[in-house]
Amino acid sequence: MSLTAGIVGLPNVGKSTLFNAITKKNILAANYPFATIEPNVGVVTVPDERLQYLEELYTPERTIPTTFEFTDIAGLVKGAAKGEGLGNQFLSHIREVDAIVEVVRCFEDTNIIHVENDVDPIRDIEIINVELMLADLEIIENRISKIGKKAGMSKDKETIQEYNLLNKIKEHLEKNEPVRTLELTEEEQNILKPFHLLTNKPIIYMANINENEIGKTNKYVEQVKEYAKNTQVITVCAKIESELSELEETDKQEFLNELGIEESGLDQLIKATYELLGLATYFTAGSDECKAWTFKKGMKAPECAGIIHTDFERGFIKAEIMSYEDLKQYGNEKAVKEAGKMRLEGKEYIMQDGDICYFRFNV
Repeated sequence: MSLTAGIVGLPNVGKSTLFNAITKKNILAANYPFATIEPNVGVVTVPDERLQYLEELYTPERTIPTTFEFTDIAGLVKGAAKGEGLGNQFLSHIREVDAIVEVVRCFEDTNIIHVENDVDPIRDIEIINVELMLADLEIIENRISKIGKKAGMSKDKETIQEYNLLNKIKEHLEKNEPVRTLELTEEEQNILKPFHLLTNKPIIYMANINENEIGKTNKYVEQVKEYAKNTQVITVCAKIESELSELEETDKQEFLNELGIEESGLDQLIKATYELLGLATYFTAGSDECKAWTFKKGMKAPECAGIIHTDFERGFIKAEIMSYEDLKQYGNEKAVKEAGKMRLEGKEYIMQDGDICYFRFNV
């Protein structure tokens, strides 16, 4: 299951530095706007101590963590929706991602140019938000004008429903409110899916601070948190994250301890994005391979089997399942079975995070 998050923000807020740290790729991180023109894509592993435990227990030939794709999208500027700063091209890249990570500059540094000449994170957020809303509004208005006549003359229920929904979305956007803040039914969300509306995507704010402000109160970060309300804000120092990405795991942990940090900002980001998209992990484990698989919360066993191979879903019979917690408690598969904690689940079973599965199928 391939899922992606797009890293966006104004030019020179630390996006590419952060992206370098996430993927350990040497992407151009220059001190001028539009250093990134084509979107850079990097695949990262989702940190999961459960997989490490399975590896130690089964000593497999290979261990494969679940992954997440991050796309570094070039800096947006005011007027992007009208094509400023190659805006239309960049906005099209954002449409392809599942979630948005907006990097916000929360540090002062006279050596790094700010495209708006001073540091004001709320202004920066609103610039991005307005551009995304204007881009969505254009799509909605074009569609309304296309189906408006048909909706007025036709008795086609689906067309009328779409027309009414689009007008509701248009009115909401014109109030400077992103689509994600509008309560929509599952049916309405399905109607909107083909439009890939930018402001309907879930979002996380990343407040980028200076290294000398780690562990301290930062007035700009506090402003972002107050503005964000129910949206998650992760505080990160892109420069430190870049340094951490070059270290071995043991040295990395030692460095974090010195800084007084339990977990790196990037690990927080990956986990938070995973949670934001309603994702969970199940495992397959054995002497040949231990592997983590990403699935959407609420998926049933056959659908999850289909993530491995379509034949698994098509010929699904049963899933032999034990929970990670039970395996850890009893120490091995045999003990789990003897304790009556190994179970067979059918087609209606809703997969749970941490399930360890063996799928029975026949095609």
